[in-house]
Amino acid sequence: MTMKDLGELEENNMALHVCDNTANVVENRKKLARLLDCELGDFVCANQTHSSNFYKVMLAEKGRGAKRLDTAIVNTDALYTYEPNLVLCSFTADCVPVIFYNEAKGLIGVIHTGWQGTVKEITLTLFQHLVETEQCKPEDFHIQIVAALSQEKFEVDEDVYVKFKNLGYADDFIYYNEQTRKYHIDNQLTVKKQCELAGVPGKQISVDRTCTYLSPEGFSYRQDKKSGRHMSFVMRKE
Repeated sequence: MTMKDLGELEENNMALHVCDNTANVVENRKKLARLLDCELGDFVCANQTHSSNFYKVMLAEKGRGAKRLDTAIVNTDALYTYEPNLVLCSFTADCVPVIFYNEAKGLIGVIHTGWQGTVKEITLTLFQHLVETEQCKPEDFHIQIVAALSQEKFEVDEDVYVKFKNLGYADDFIYYNEQTRKYHIDNQLTVKKQCELAGVPGKQISVDRTCTYLSPEGFSYRQDKKSGRHMSFVMRKE
């Protein structure tokens, strides 16, 4: 996951849909590509819409959304592929990024799940699909849940609380603040629970508890509506 860097263009913003100049973002991405010893044309990006939609990336999708927003995969919040040497990308500024791989199948993927994606169960739905349709064994997955908004800073009103409550398994990840009359939700641990409900062993799920609001290296939409975006990415080199 790339982080905010005051020494880089636009503080190392990686998203074309929120930037001062697209050329700056492209340059930041090119710099990352050089670090990964690949080309920017190997990146694959989606137009994220807080949906529960996922997409199986084929080699023909190589380069989509890498340099221009209008070529990105449309209306999709999770990508997965069997193809080597593709960089699958996800963009966040408080939402939960999920990076995963299945070594037995040679499968990799990324998920963008803000609270809307979590209550739509995008993570659970995708892993169920990978098990049922792609014939993956859940015990072969390794998952990294990356930096996101902490429970302390993710405060919501009753309408959002009810959506999490209705999931039936998020109660342990919610507390109520009597003084502010706000609910605080741990989106990361709710997503981790969704992975476990799909059968992935808890010991194979790592969670980076860095808060994107509190960390000086974090981009936070809650803190700044004009915030840049982190890129979480995965590539299987061959």
